[in-house]
Amino acid sequence: MKIHKEGRRIILIVFVLLALFNVGIYFFASLWSTYVLMLLVSLLVLGGIAFFFRNPKSLFTDDTKDIVIAPADGKVVVIEEVFETEYFQEKRLQISIFMSLTSVHINWIPVEGKIIHYSHQRGRFRAAYLPKSSTENERSTIVIERPNGERIMVRQIAGAMAKRIVTYAKVGEECSINQQLGFIKFGSRVDIFLPLDVEIMVELDQKVFGNQNIIARLNEKTT
Repeated sequence: MKIHKEGRRIILIVFVLLALFNVGIYFFASLWSTYVLMLLVSLLVLGGIAFFFRNPKSLFTDDTKDIVIAPADGKVVVIEEVFETEYFQEKRLQISIFMSLTSVHINWIPVEGKIIHYSHQRGRFRAAYLPKSSTENERSTIVIERPNGERIMVRQIAGAMAKRIVTYAKVGEECSINQQLGFIKFGSRVDIFLPLDVEIMVELDQKVFGNQNIIARLNEKTT
């Protein structure tokens, strides 16, 4: 299993701490059964953390023209028309994907285009599935301009356990599907704000896979 670069340092630190803990148990535990139990628990903890930071191969090979790809693994928890106040100041279609602790936490570029905006807002750490988490939680906002001038916004949102959002996107860079947008550590959510005239390709409570499932088709209009 390939480990994502965001998890390598954490896994190393946990490994060292668990190794020191088990050495102490080995010398001071009065029963072998206690040592064996603690060793098994330590291996489970280390394996669980490694599983969280797994980096499976994900490659979208179909036509990328006018499609929106799922920016994350997880369950679709919101499909609704909203008034977006942070950047667009207009009505947009919001699709939100909630990532559980067992989801792959890599975030992906959802459309072809260019990064024209990035901002990070400090905030709370509410449960990411709650509606208010979109505007009140710690979050990063990325706006991508498509070749036809249309703009799409992606919002990385920290959850109750997530304490760090990593964003690779930089303003001025060209971006494309199959490119990683970032990573959110330990439980989170990704919102995407689309034009109102898109064709929705997913349903509420549907499980989607980042950089694999098409969640919407865009209009070919130009601005």
